[in-house]
Amino acid sequence: MTYDFAPLFRTAIGFDRLARLVDNLPQEAASFPPYNIEKTGEDAYRVTLAVAGFAAEDIELTVKDNALLVSGKVADEAGQKAEFLHRGIAARAFSRRFVLADHMVVEGAELRNGLLHVALRRVVPESAKPRRIAIATPEAAQALPHAA
Repeated sequence: MTYDFAPLFRTAIGFDRLARLVDNLPQEAASFPPYNIEKTGEDAYRVTLAVAGFAAEDIELTVKDNALLVSGKVADEAGQKAEFLHRGIAARAFSRRFVLADHMVVEGAELRNGLLHVALRRVVPESAKPRRIAIATPEAAQALPHAA
C-alpha cells in the first residue's frame, strides 16, 4: 500500500529529509523488545525497553544520522546446554531503531531490573531559536544618520 504525502509538503520549506523518512518507513513494525516513550520534562524524554535476560555488555546503543539504534545479542554461554520444558523468556537478538528529531541528544542509559532506560533531551542552539526580524520602512531609513 502506497500513500501520497505530496499535499502535506506543498507548504513546507526545507523538509526534504522528512519526506525521505516517510518514504523509508518500515512496512511491518517489529514487536520485540516492547518499549515505552515518555515525556519527562519540557524538553526531556525517556525511552524504556524491556530487555530481561540481557546484560549491559549484551546491548549496544548507537546514534547516527538522527537515529538511535538499540541492538542486543545474548552471549552464548559455552558448555551450558539446558533442556527447556517451556521457553517463554526471549533470548533472541534484536535491533530497534528510533528516529530522533533535530537537536535531540542522548544523555545516557541505565539498565535496571530488566529495563533499559535511555534519557534524551532536546538542546536547541541559540542560532536555531526563533528570533524577531525588524522590518525596514522608508521613514526609518531617513531617520538614520548618513555618513558624509
